[in-house]
Amino acid sequence: MSYTTYYLEMHGPEQLRPKPLPAELDIVECRIKQFQLNRFLYQLVGAPWGWTDKLGWSDAQWRALVEPANHRTWVAYHQGAIAGYYELLRAPDGAVEILYFGLVEAFFGKGFGGPLLSHALQSAWAWPGTARVWVHTCSLDHPSALANYLARGLQLYREEVSLG
Repeated sequence: MSYTTYYLEMHGPEQLRPKPLPAELDIVECRIKQFQLNRFLYQLVGAPWGWTDKLGWSDAQWRALVEPANHRTWVAYHQGAIAGYYELLRAPDGAVEILYFGLVEAFFGKGFGGPLLSHALQSAWAWPGTARVWVHTCSLDHPSALANYLARGLQLYREEVSLG
């Protein structure tokens, strides 16, 4: 099966078209790094979309990703339950990638995707020295993913078709 990967970027915080955060959604940065939490979030959010590339990773590989200072994680909660999360990864040139982003399946359709993405973009731009924010998604992700990225002000700069 073929699929398309979309690469999107933003070059300044003024491009952001934020969606307000609902009062019932709390987003917290995980300031104490726990690679096991990131592995859990990756599986929890990614399962419906076939995120499998890191399922076989060792503890050392997860630590190498999560523990450096250029990696940050936020978790969204609704009524005490994990509703979604995102991870930011900063490159030496000041480009910040939204490495992972998504909602837990039980929270699809509740209007949390736009506010969570707005929070992710605001967090990326608030990180001192950020020069660019980018993300990639694909046609196998949630059907609203690409539309949400575009609605928040990210601009498509590359598409790649892969023949599965």
